[in-house]
Amino acid sequence: MPNNLAAFAIHADDVQRARRFYEGVFGWTFEPWGPPDFYLIHTGDERQPGIQGLMHKRQHPRAQGDGPNCFECTISVDDIDAIAAAVEKHGGKITMEKMPIPTVGTVIYLEDTEGNRVGAMKYEMPMRT
Repeated sequence: MPNNLAAFAIHADDVQRARRFYEGVFGWTFEPWGPPDFYLIHTGDERQPGIQGLMHKRQHPRAQGDGPNCFECTISVDDIDAIAAAVEKHGGKITMEKMPIPTVGTVIYLEDTEGNRVGAMKYEMPMRT
């Protein structure tokens, strides 16, 4: 399996305001999932489902200077341990060790050589294409 982009996450200071923005601009739909202010984003329809999205409250506010100010992407991988080893071999660093997410898979977060945060997930079930 290729290591394809599988998901993105939008971190928001005001989740409801951001939700209204993306609903209004792109017509995306939001499904509550998990903790409060956490949503699955449906970017397409059954015929063309698009990429899975997530929106949630920013864990570290931008005002503090350490919260992400971007779409955070997650790459679907076959072997999370091999990817973790490759990250370090090629000059990146693991910023969050393996974390299982029940019914979804196991994720790590890494920082590339330019300081960008990226997720790598070994999904329990193949992602929709």
